[in-house]
Amino acid sequence: MQFGRTYEEFEVGATYKHWPGKTVTEYDDHLFCLLTMNHHPLHMDTNYAEKTTDFGKNVVVGNYIYSLLLGMSVPDISGKAIANLEIESLKHVAPTFHGDTIYGETTVLDKWPSKSKNDRGIVYVETKGYKQDGTLVCVFRRKVMVPTETYIKERGGEQPGRPELTAPAEKNTEK
Repeated sequence: MQFGRTYEEFEVGATYKHWPGKTVTEYDDHLFCLLTMNHHPLHMDTNYAEKTTDFGKNVVVGNYIYSLLLGMSVPDISGKAIANLEIESLKHVAPTFHGDTIYGETTVLDKWPSKSKNDRGIVYVETKGYKQDGTLVCVFRRKVMVPTETYIKERGGEQPGRPELTAPAEKNTEK
């Protein structure tokens, strides 16, 4: 299974469809709210959401959807990344509700070699997230610093920190 790409493997115009999708549960939304201290009643209080909002139900925190899409993109985009350099834009286009399933895809908009180091490059991408019915819910653009093939080779290959399995020592059964 491929996990991320080197600079040479990115093609401007290529679109990667991230799989699988993720069905957002009330638990996911509430846990994210608790972890980030976002206690807005729109996300946490069903009674409030039903009686005082245009939606009539809780709305999932937009930054959870962004984070989910960012995570979905890692195997295709930033699995080998040296750094995420910039989130250029982030737009929450439509609401997400408990029970919606989110899917994502990322398009390579541009790429260029690093100006400071010749063993890496910058990839400029746009990720779109949409619900099970095709409704676009989130769009963001970011710049990611990725290694070249040379960088990977010089640091021990694809998985330099992964230990190799060794067979257990055989027991001496002679008496």
